Amino acid sequence: MPEKMLAAVLHAPGDIRVEEVPRPEPGPGEALVRVEACGVCGSDIARMLTAGAHRMPVICGHEFSGRVVETGPGVSGAAVGDLVAVPPLIPCRVCSECQRGRFSLCLDYDYFGSRRDGAYAGYVTVPSGNLFTVPERVPAEAAAMIDPAAIALHAIWRTRLGIGSRVAVVGAGPIGLFAVQWARLAGASDVLAIDLNDQKLAQAAEAGATHTASLAEEARDLAGDGYDVVVESAGNPVTADLAASLCARHGEAVFIGIPHAPVELAKGTFNDFLRREVSLHGAWNSFSAPFPGDEWRATADAMASGALRWKFMITHELGLEAVPETMKQLGERSIFSSKVLFLPGAGT
Repeated sequence: MPEKMLAAVLHAPGDIRVEEVPRPEPGPGEALVRVEACGVCGSDIARMLTAGAHRMPVICGHEFSGRVVETGPGVSGAAVGDLVAVPPLIPCRVCSECQRGRFSLCLDYDYFGSRRDGAYAGYVTVPSGNLFTVPERVPAEAAAMIDPAAIALHAIWRTRLGIGSRVAVVGAGPIGLFAVQWARLAGASDVLAIDLNDQKLAQAAEAGATHTASLAEEARDLAGDGYDVVVESAGNPVTADLAASLCARHGEAVFIGIPHAPVELAKGTFNDFLRREVSLHGAWNSFSAPFPGDEWRATADAMASGALRWKFMITHELGLEAVPETMKQLGERSIFSSKVLFLPGAGT
């Protein structure tokens, strides 16, 4: 009989069960990774509580790191004992976008935690090409946060943000907090963080924001003639309009957050978008060539050097037994959280 492991399994939206399941076995070109840490992404909350996944039952969780404990034939780039972060998107590598090195836009991708089993579990099998070994000075908890940090960097690289730029970041969750840091590291002179939650704004100030605002009116007052770059990470129709409205002449807004309702720009926002010749960018995932991309390599290096800080974001470190109740609390917003990590080796 195959060995068993503990996993949080999504059977249907809202039906999350922590149960014993067979431990996966690595096939050719795959490694078996013992999960050290797996973070909660906002998409996990919607997927597990309301939207469901591409297939169910499924083990969710895609922001993760772990140790290689076994390899199948043909694995390269990592060895047994290595700590790896795992890019959650598995590109097909043959479609037109992959051939152009635009892996974030792959037309036929697989994805941990939604299309295949993810990392709210003891073990995961990982294709060789998705084993990203991390520098020695990067611990497992930080390695599990490379994906959201790289998502923020991928978005910023869609813009012309540079030395002296005025920047606004809408939404002070983990991706927003990383965006604040990347903006300062890139030379931004003025970084405004916008969020409704005062605790998150305090974290944004710790991340390096020079100003914070909880109301749209405050943000517009601080904007003056507008911001050169606006990063929208909240994923709300109201904040999407706000982000576009805060742009300066020839400014740019880049959108990371995923709204779950129609997005409309107010007439005044649209008029300013035209008259100021504002550019609006979409940003999807965190990948480029060579896979997983310079976003991942730059993030790992910045974490190793201490230039990119992550520890202050962690509000919860929990065992897998806590997944169902924690997801419910996150959906209800009955607890304050920034980065929630599940550690399969820990108890509740």
